[in-house]
Amino acid sequence: MKNINKVLISLLSLSTLAACSTDTPENDEAADTTESTEVTETVDMISNEEEKLSVVTTFYPVYEFTERVAGDRADVEMMISGGTDVHHYEPSARDIALINDADMFVFSSHEMETWVESMLASLDNEDIIIVEQAEAIDLMEPLADDHVDEEDDHGHEEDETDVHNLDPHVWLDPVLVQDQVETMKEAFIAVDPEGTDDYTQRAEEFQSELQELHEMYEAAFSEATQRRFVTQHEAFGYLARRYDLTQMAVGGISTEVEVSPSRIAEINHLVEDYDIPVIYYQEGANSSIAETVANETGTEVAELYSLEYLPGAIQDEGQGYIEAMTRNLEALQQSIQ
Repeated sequence: MKNINKVLISLLSLSTLAACSTDTPENDEAADTTESTEVTETVDMISNEEEKLSVVTTFYPVYEFTERVAGDRADVEMMISGGTDVHHYEPSARDIALINDADMFVFSSHEMETWVESMLASLDNEDIIIVEQAEAIDLMEPLADDHVDEEDDHGHEEDETDVHNLDPHVWLDPVLVQDQVETMKEAFIAVDPEGTDDYTQRAEEFQSELQELHEMYEAAFSEATQRRFVTQHEAFGYLARRYDLTQMAVGGISTEVEVSPSRIAEINHLVEDYDIPVIYYQEGANSSIAETVANETGTEVAELYSLEYLPGAIQDEGQGYIEAMTRNLEALQQSIQ
């Protein structure tokens, strides 16, 4: 919006010069009409582009939840591409410049993007709107009790090097995603009230899809008698809590913590005790730990999407969050029966 007046002046000047250069009187009216139409169309195009909100998001789920609500009223960009560790990301000079020029910056939570606070302190843009998508959600503690039931004899010692006090993976619960979509709707309406109807409609459409996804999960697991699943990375606590499942994770919340041989032996016992058929590893991660447990227990390995980025296979098919979570449901049904 900042340069629109300069653009208008330039275009009108060009129009005037073009009209003055016409030598044939009978062509003046037609030329003026043509030039006027072209100027109007060009100005309208530039005006529409300039009026769009500029929004920068951190990583994949934040981007999709934002983009689905924004529609064509905003240009939404994603800072962190696939394969990059979101927890330990270091914003580049380009990132800082991008955010300084934006109208809005959106992230998931301080627990997920631990670097956000220091980055925001370095910004020059005092007018930027900051949105924490998970702000309205009470983050839960890592599910230590879901690693091992109290009646089990196999104790689980917490690894003190796992620095996460709270679980940040709120985007893996479709119901909590509805809350995050609501947060985005309210943020967009606050900064762009003229788009209230558009933002509301898009938010409701997406929330309807999320509700259908939630009901699919409920129906799939409603009568299951084996409700435990083993993961290499403790990313699925919110999903487990929502659908009354038990996540037994080999490692903790952080993917940086090295898993001890004693923990692997402990999981081996649990897999055998509960007759667990599948060991899950996170997409894009090294699956060696899951494969070690599978080899030692005679089980299979399968992939679950933690969705810190959108897997290439899904992206190539033009699909997104709903489809990825549907595939997660199909994968989990190999263990939840």
